Amino acid sequence: MGATANSTYLGFDLSTQQLKAVVVDNDLNILHQTSVQFDNDLPEFRTYGGVIQKKSEPHVVVVPTLMWVKAVDMILDKLRVCGVDFSKVAAISGCAQQHGTVYWNRGSRNQLKQLDPTKFLHEQLATSFSIPHSPIWMDSSTTKECRILEEIVGGPEKLAEITGSRAYERFSGPQIAKIARTKSEAYNNTQRISLVSSFLASIFLGDFAPIDFSDGSGMNLLDINKKDWDDVLLEACASNLREKLEKPVSTCTNIGPISSYFVERFGFDDNCRITAFTGDNSGSLIGMRLKQGDIACSLGTSDSLFLCLNKPKTALDGHIFCNPLDDESYMALLCFKNGSLTRERIRDSSAEGSWKIFNELLESTPRGNFGNLALYFDYQEILPFLIGDFRFNKANEEISRYSSKEVEVRALIEGQFVARRAYAEDFGFVIGPNTKIIATGGASTNKSILQVLADVFNSPVYISEIANSAMLGAACLAKYVLLKNQSDFNEVTNCLTQPKLICKPYDDADSIYKSMVARYRKIIEKVKNKK
Repeated sequence: MGATANSTYLGFDLSTQQLKAVVVDNDLNILHQTSVQFDNDLPEFRTYGGVIQKKSEPHVVVVPTLMWVKAVDMILDKLRVCGVDFSKVAAISGCAQQHGTVYWNRGSRNQLKQLDPTKFLHEQLATSFSIPHSPIWMDSSTTKECRILEEIVGGPEKLAEITGSRAYERFSGPQIAKIARTKSEAYNNTQRISLVSSFLASIFLGDFAPIDFSDGSGMNLLDINKKDWDDVLLEACASNLREKLEKPVSTCTNIGPISSYFVERFGFDDNCRITAFTGDNSGSLIGMRLKQGDIACSLGTSDSLFLCLNKPKTALDGHIFCNPLDDESYMALLCFKNGSLTRERIRDSSAEGSWKIFNELLESTPRGNFGNLALYFDYQEILPFLIGDFRFNKANEEISRYSSKEVEVRALIEGQFVARRAYAEDFGFVIGPNTKIIATGGASTNKSILQVLADVFNSPVYISEIANSAMLGAACLAKYVLLKNQSDFNEVTNCLTQPKLICKPYDDADSIYKSMVARYRKIIEKVKNKK
């Protein structure tokens, strides 16, 4: 079919609690969107929050793989009821929660290739999985396997240099290693291992879909420089693993035409193309259209930064993934557990629970806060690995409390953003004259907080009004991959609403905060050494 002015594009996001779908037109306007909520719409699978977690095994978190298959049946029926004309869909892509793994039984490839259009998918794929429950990112039962992977290559730093991250319990490599060790018969009966993203792509392709570079970076198995599996790590995980994973591909790959099942059952055009599916973080980077030198800053329950990097440094905390839009560059993901809930605690104790009062206190103190700097960690923080409240005066002496509420409020917000900048720079990010920060998440509606963000990073802050950036990113990816021989990514997506400028840094911001970032690094070393 190729792309025409009437073409539409279909994007999916298979997250922890739901499967979402969006149909966009040629100008990327949203025509239809719907979702399947796992707990409510598929109660027979008895999930809570989209997952199964037994009290007897608190670290084990799994999902019935067939529930995801049945969700595909349901969401396509919902789209049809919405009035979607599937014959206009020129390409499909998707993203999914990272790090989960799906284990296809021997013979399942033939089942995928020979689907009967008169029957539901879940009826036909009920016996297709050698491990009926997929471990997902919430599972933390693989500490033993993590240590083995790190030791085999010479330590956590070496593993981070190869794969972009030290070993993490939630990552797919350790998960696969645990399955091979504890369920060896099922592992031996596994024909192919998919990530959640490539599993979903496989259903639409009617064949095993390859894992893409970007989502594959969240496995502790992919050499992110060579863009191929590392043989030493594969061997340390399980036998014959390369043939069960097969070769990874660039995220911007057209992997084939849609399965005839969907042509006959739903009326898709048989020229509709399936592009590689990727991870949800990569989908968000695409949806927010981050460019080199930009930072996406999500301010939610936890805060996270997405950065585009030319050449990343090796760091033990945070993650480096292959950039989904450019095989020569990378994206970094830095996560900070203590975000909005910590801001709310200080709001309640210092500002009578009112954001209005909180903002007035914040704005009544000067940039640099008279030299006072504090770090508040209600939960065990990842970056840095600390818990508790740490307040310092201008002489870098630790004190138990501040004399005024406004100093406390500014110490919290400046401390949070100074830490974010320090870790971004540790990963190789360089703040330049064209750097932009794109803010999302709950606190991105608070202009007073965003002004501090602009000042600390000495960069203008924009707000992206795009909701569900990962799902929209999937639809953008579908269109871009179909047209990439004719148009670059910016041309394909320039019809989307541009982020809106909210605030710019003050002229003195850099002279204040550059030295504060250096000071933060010294303070952190001091606190860690005391522990």
